Amino acid sequence: MDINLYALAQELGMLLEAKGLKLAVAESCTGGGLCDAITDVSGCSRWFDCGFVTYSNESKVKLLAVNPKAIQKHGPVSEIVAREMALGALKNSESDIAISITGIAGPEGDASGTPVGTVWFGLATRDGEYLEYRTFFEGGRNHVRLSANAFALGWLIQTINQQI
Repeated sequence: MDINLYALAQELGMLLEAKGLKLAVAESCTGGGLCDAITDVSGCSRWFDCGFVTYSNESKVKLLAVNPKAIQKHGPVSEIVAREMALGALKNSESDIAISITGIAGPEGDASGTPVGTVWFGLATRDGEYLEYRTFFEGGRNHVRLSANAFALGWLIQTINQQI
């Protein structure tokens, strides 16, 4: 699979800049990979505000105000946690749009039995719009993480073009 994260991040940046929007990112399973792809683009400070790498459940609660009861009830890889991560990134930034990624990259699964390769994405805007998406990526740990980063960039581009 040939994934060009730089080209996707560059396209996203041009789109955000043209619309005068700033982006925040909340990552878990990708461990900062999305922020890394974004900051590879020169001039990204014009459209990228900040990123939160909240790998542990505790950091999701502390930095993004994810409800610990939501994590306990639904697990960290769930629609509600993805939503709360995106909303927390938006609340704790100067951004107009925020995206979150939470998933199981493997090779082991989690205690809840969620299959390796399951990834939830959340997207929130200052206008009160919220979207979520769940998908499954096959392959090893690195492939799941790379695929999640590529999906996030592509989904942002698509959503901004269609709805924002």
